[in-house]
Amino acid sequence: MTTRISKDTRLCMSLAARPGDFGTRFHNFLFGELGLDYLYKAFTTTDLPAAIGGVRALGIRGCAISMPFKEDVIALVDELDASAAAIRSVNTIVNDDGVLRAHNTDYLAVRQLLDTHQVPAGASVAVRGSGGMAKAVLGALGDAGLRSGTVVARNEAAGRALADAHGYAWRAEAGGLRADLIVNATPIGMRGGCEADDLAFETATVEAARTVFDVVALPEATPLVRYAREHGKQVISGHEVLVRQGLEQFVLYTGVRPPQELVERAAAYARA
Repeated sequence: MTTRISKDTRLCMSLAARPGDFGTRFHNFLFGELGLDYLYKAFTTTDLPAAIGGVRALGIRGCAISMPFKEDVIALVDELDASAAAIRSVNTIVNDDGVLRAHNTDYLAVRQLLDTHQVPAGASVAVRGSGGMAKAVLGALGDAGLRSGTVVARNEAAGRALADAHGYAWRAEAGGLRADLIVNATPIGMRGGCEADDLAFETATVEAARTVFDVVALPEATPLVRYAREHGKQVISGHEVLVRQGLEQFVLYTGVRPPQELVERAAAYARA
C-alpha cells in the first residue's frame, strides 16, 4: 500500500473533538489498495465556521463530522441530503466544486445493522442519549418499524424534543427501565472519557434485554458490550457502525464501492 502525494491529490478529512486514527487508517488503506489519488487526515477545531470555510475554499473533497459538531454544522452547508434533513444531524460533507452537501451515513449504517441482526419490528426500545448520534438511531429505528419506546436523556429539553419527534416517551434516568432493545448513543464507555469504565444501563436492564446496541466504537468491546456478551445477549457494536458508515462515506467521496473482502481488510488494518 503506497500513496504518492501530488498537486492533484484530493484531500478528505474529519473534524472531531477527540480525533481518532480509525478513519484515517481505514480510508487511506482503501485509497492505496484501489490506486486512488486521495489522502485522508483527521483534525479538531475550536472554530467550526472557519474550518468549514476552509473545506469550501481549499476544495477539500469530503469531511467527516463527529461530536460535538453534528448539529452546529447544518447552518454552514449549502444542501442537506434526505439522510441528514430527516434527523437534522450531519456526519458527512461532500464538496462538489464549492457546494457543500451534507449527509448522515450513521443513519444508513444503523438502519442496515438493524436488518442484518434481524431486530424485529415492534420490539420495545430504550435509547440513551439526545445528541446527533441519538437522532440517527431514532430515525433508523422508526424506519425499521420500531416506533415506540423511551428516550433516556439528562437534558430534558433535548430529550423530550427527540422523544416527541419519534413518538417515544422521555425520562431523565434509566434506572428500572426494561426493553427488548437497548441502545447507548452517549459517550459512556468511550476510551479516554470520564465515564470510560461505566455501563450505560444498569445490569438488570441489560439482563432483561434481547439485543444490546452500543454506538461507542472505541474500544471495540465497551463495558456495555462485554457485559452483554457475558450474559448471552445479541450485540450490535459501535465498531460495526463505524465500519459501515465509513464505507458509505468512502463511496460518497470517491464514487467507488470496494468489494466486501477489501472493506474487511481495511477495517482490520484500521483496528491494528
